[in-house]
Amino acid sequence: MRWKKRKARHSLLFIIALLTLSIVSLMPMLPTDHASAAKKKLVMGTSPDYPPYESVDAKGSGEIVGIDIDIAKYIANHLGYELQIASMDFSGLIAALQTGRVDFVMSGMSVTEERKKSVAFSESYYTARNTIVSRKDKAYETVEQLSGKVVGAQLGSIQDTFAQTIPGAKQKKLNKIADLIQEMNAKRLDAAIVEDAVAIEMVQANPNLVLSFLPSSEEDTGYAIAFPKQTKLVDAFNLELANMKANGELQKIIDKWFEGKKTAVNGSTGGLNIDFGVLNGYVPYILKGVYVTLLFTLVSALLGLCWGTVLSLFKISGVLPLQWFATAYTSVFRGTPLLVQLTIIYYATPQLFNFDIPALLAAGLAFGLNSAAYLSETIRGGIMAVDKGQREASIALGIPYRKMMARIIFPQALRHILPALVNEFVALLKESSLVSVIGVSELMRRADVVRASTFRAFEALLFVAAIYYVLVLVLTSLARMLERRLRRSD
Repeated sequence: MRWKKRKARHSLLFIIALLTLSIVSLMPMLPTDHASAAKKKLVMGTSPDYPPYESVDAKGSGEIVGIDIDIAKYIANHLGYELQIASMDFSGLIAALQTGRVDFVMSGMSVTEERKKSVAFSESYYTARNTIVSRKDKAYETVEQLSGKVVGAQLGSIQDTFAQTIPGAKQKKLNKIADLIQEMNAKRLDAAIVEDAVAIEMVQANPNLVLSFLPSSEEDTGYAIAFPKQTKLVDAFNLELANMKANGELQKIIDKWFEGKKTAVNGSTGGLNIDFGVLNGYVPYILKGVYVTLLFTLVSALLGLCWGTVLSLFKISGVLPLQWFATAYTSVFRGTPLLVQLTIIYYATPQLFNFDIPALLAAGLAFGLNSAAYLSETIRGGIMAVDKGQREASIALGIPYRKMMARIIFPQALRHILPALVNEFVALLKESSLVSVIGVSELMRRADVVRASTFRAFEALLFVAAIYYVLVLVLTSLARMLERRLRRSD
């Protein structure tokens, strides 16, 4: 009984050391928590897939640029703040405000009565018009013509709300503007409701599309800056916006971006034709995501392997509390979707523990903890497959439990489960694309940025798919080399 207690104690110490090591290994790649940073720092949330308001300068500095960014920098500078920009999906911006992850949001966000219930708004800084974007071969010019048609809009946008009011139309909500174009080109969408400046870029980049301006409405409230309800920043921002309107600075920023975009016609042929020329200048930006993807996969795999090993030991320990814990843990993490676990860790941690967990750390924990649930069963099966007589012989010879497991049982179990381990690591590498939903700049997120900039989806996605395939081939080749070496050592 004493060795069982000793084993449980060592296992718990190992868990603590492992989690600490995993967190420390991720910290050099993580942004600083704004709550603990300089007092004069403001964090702005945005979804950089909406040019000319906000997009990533993938061909240049790699920074987020646009109308909203210039306005935010001007205001922050005049108020004496340092501006930090947090990238995330548009649908997650309100949640980021409510959990304190960001101090304010600028992302072409319109003021609505529904949003006013959750956040506070500044005065409007720009009023846009809605447009209908459709294919040239079947163009629509009025709302009445959309009755009975499939109409798309960006999820959570004011255009999404407007589309729901179109009589007889079937709504389709998508996360990205680039997705709307792809769906129209594939003829799964008849039309899309898009804001005018973005629609102009869509049509310029895709000559097979046309746009039609919808009449202005008195209900149009324009774009405004969103804040948490309890903030004291609204009055200060309103004062700066008024000054910008009075001194012409606001109009100067708007003119800079709109005039610059009028001649920025993409050279693609439009339609469903493949033109990898649209990736010119974007390839280095995409390739930088390989490092983040590999780092994330490595840390997640190590955390999953080590924690999964501990869970497997719990399951065979004979100590009932540890067995119950390991069984319940495996049941929960295997019984709920990985994406749900990821978003819970990322969004719930600030709300529950008042800690602004960085996106990459949240992703590493979610994937590592999820992988451990699956690997615990794989490792347990490998341990149980080792001849029971070897354990009995080790105990008879007085070999300590830890030495027996480390030098006798685990090496043999590894030979049995190596193919299953490789499969799990390959799955981690491919599923790493899920972390793009919380703004981690890995391969998939960077492909989304290119899609938003070029308004073409197939080329960037195919290029990223090829990168993933090469990485998987390298991983499987290394695993085969290891497997052959282990066989020769038998």
